[in-house]
Amino acid sequence: MSRQKERAEFEKNKVIYDSAKLTFLGVEGYDVYNCSTIVHDNGKNYIFGRVEKRERWADSTVMLFEEVGKDTYRLVPDSRTYPLEDPYITRIHGEYILGGTHVRKSRGEVDMYYANFYRGYSLKNLVYFTSGPERMKDIRLIELENGKVGIFSRPRGKDILEKYGSESMIGYGEIDSVDELDAAVIAGAEYLPDIFRKEEWGGCNQVYRLADGCLGIIGHLSERVKKGNILCSVYMNMAFCLDRRTMRCGEMAIIGTRTCYPEGPCKKDFLMDCAFTSGISLREDGRVDLYSGIGDCEEGRITIDDPFRIHGGILSI
Repeated sequence: MSRQKERAEFEKNKVIYDSAKLTFLGVEGYDVYNCSTIVHDNGKNYIFGRVEKRERWADSTVMLFEEVGKDTYRLVPDSRTYPLEDPYITRIHGEYILGGTHVRKSRGEVDMYYANFYRGYSLKNLVYFTSGPERMKDIRLIELENGKVGIFSRPRGKDILEKYGSESMIGYGEIDSVDELDAAVIAGAEYLPDIFRKEEWGGCNQVYRLADGCLGIIGHLSERVKKGNILCSVYMNMAFCLDRRTMRCGEMAIIGTRTCYPEGPCKKDFLMDCAFTSGISLREDGRVDLYSGIGDCEEGRITIDDPFRIHGGILSI
């Protein structure tokens, strides 16, 4: 079945219990999108957001927001601002690890990009400690049950396309501590086969330990689709599992598309069908809230069934 048929089947049968857009206070005149997952800290909920003017491109910062109402967040005034795009947050060995894409410019044009990582015990002030390989986004980390650190890489480029047929791959490796994390270690992660199809790309956005011992990945799946006269970069929310014992991945499932979220604008016309995954939060009713950037200018939320329930569910977030 083609990916578009899979999408049509998903949208025909999808079950969305609730949908909303997030409101961000304290950054009026700026868009906030492609956020991190929700962080629970000292009885409060926080989220890191990509903050950028609608008319600007690759000119964003990442800021910390505190929940002050349902789907409403306010800028934390005394928190640090990070020169990043598309933030990601996790906790490893008691420390917060923040990652995101750092864009380097020369004469106003993008010259290079790579992931930068920050660490610390206070969400308000994390400190830079390492960078990933050049031209690699969407690197994700997770603390494993044995104390090691799992690394998901996301190489993309012409060489990947020529060798594997898809525009990107996902790699996996393990280290003993984040102290060992560097570009060479990330680049050396073993590629996981048969995740993306011809000319697709995508990557991990958040990783969770599951009850059956597997790792559950919430990510994004992307392809180019012609809509009228516009060649769109389509982004969808997806999920799959990795069995670390066999290094085999379960079948990928679409869990959200742009049509699942409330209608709204897009930064550019070719991003009209863009839902760039943030992550999920557990709910008391057993369902999950799935967060996603939409249109590269807003952040949305939908309530869905736990995509990992057949694996016994998520151990913790």
